[in-house]
Amino acid sequence: MTAAAVIVAAGTGFVAARLTTSDPVAGGAEIQKEAQSDEVNVSAADLAANGIVTEMVTRGNLSTTITAPAMVDAEIRGEAVIAAHVAGTVIQIAKRLGDSVRAGEQLALVESRDAAALAAARDIADSRLKLAESALAREKKLYEQSVTPRQDLERAQADLETAEAETRRAQAAAEAAHLTRDGKTVAVTSPLSGTITSRAAALGLFVQPETELFRVSDPRFIDVDAAVTALDAQRISPGDPAKLVTRSGMEMRAVVRSVTPTVDERTRSATVVIDPLPDQPVLAPGELVQVEITPRRSAESGFIVPEEAVQNINGRTVVFVRTAAGFKRRPVVAGSRGAGKIAILSGLNPGESIATVNAFFLKAELMKGSGEDE
Repeated sequence: MTAAAVIVAAGTGFVAARLTTSDPVAGGAEIQKEAQSDEVNVSAADLAANGIVTEMVTRGNLSTTITAPAMVDAEIRGEAVIAAHVAGTVIQIAKRLGDSVRAGEQLALVESRDAAALAAARDIADSRLKLAESALAREKKLYEQSVTPRQDLERAQADLETAEAETRRAQAAAEAAHLTRDGKTVAVTSPLSGTITSRAAALGLFVQPETELFRVSDPRFIDVDAAVTALDAQRISPGDPAKLVTRSGMEMRAVVRSVTPTVDERTRSATVVIDPLPDQPVLAPGELVQVEITPRRSAESGFIVPEEAVQNINGRTVVFVRTAAGFKRRPVVAGSRGAGKIAILSGLNPGESIATVNAFFLKAELMKGSGEDE
């Protein structure tokens, strides 16, 4: 019986050892599969098809980032209010709202009595100039022949100078009013290149010289005015980095130009003027955006990424970092959250790009390829 018990025990131990010992080849395959599942190969066509957007990570601190509403406004040098310069009736309109125009291009025609008066003054000045030139030439001959005294020659020279000045004045007045060749109308022209953002002109409308007919804005010259609290305004300085977020979700880099030293009595807010950086999409005056300002005096504590960029896989917080072939899963340590953003305290490096919009597609593809479950 003792021998039989020993044999049974030995057999049981062998079976248990077989059940608990993993196959080294199979284990290696599992490790390789896990390593391969960290990466997702995505072509450029797949990125566009699935609407996956990438964004370069930037340093920041959610506890110090200032978020505020803002409005796009045209700079003084980038906007023109156009009037007719004379009283009259609009008889022709050449441009519509939203049309692009060049500097000096005609927008409308205004028929006016003042135009006729300007043309008549110009013609009279030209006639007097020709008469003064003829009189001076005659006086020179008579003086050279000792027929007339020098005083007559000097008087003729003075009359010519007066006629020349009057001609210049009449021509300048006609040019300032954009008098046309027919002498009956004046042209309403744009002083700068841009887009027509407002049109009050209408056919048959009688206008005064100060009546606004068009408003033209050059989209290259804009700024963004953000309303912040008085406390936040004290933390912002010119040169602080900022980011603009449009209603469509597009993000643009910007910088703080100035901060108003006073607070509006009605809104109790200060105005921060922000300039978008060059070589970016153009914003339209009047457009509403959201601005995120990171004061340079604030300590940087991590990278700020959109919430949709952070995914949870098997209880681990990860993001998808852009690689040459696609994306690679990267475990990260997340910090505070706010305004649709998450602070990543560790796991990312400066200059890296991550998937933001529709990053969950990469998560789904990764789980499908590796057999993982959330």
